Amino acid sequence: MVVGVLTLEFALHGNDSLKGKRRVAQSLKMKLRNKFNVAVAETAMQESWDTLVLTAVTVSGDATHARGLLQKALNMVVAAAEAELTDDDIAILSL
Repeated sequence: MVVGVLTLEFALHGNDSLKGKRRVAQSLKMKLRNKFNVAVAETAMQESWDTLVLTAVTVSGDATHARGLLQKALNMVVAAAEAELTDDDIAILSL
């Protein structure tokens, strides 16, 4: 069994409230959940208005499948995100 972890960090330029950040976060989380069936959560910088960190996780029997799914999710985020993606990381954990 493998666990795939995709970490995404965004810069929210011009955002001036946690409410605005929450709107962007909820939109991205729903897109990722609906299209790729991954678990998604905001995992860091919760009190920052201008930085959003989301982590998406999938469990699979095959590392290649998990990495491919998370790469497709990353590509979708790059194409559809309302915010600037400043950092991304895909990690595969074998259990």
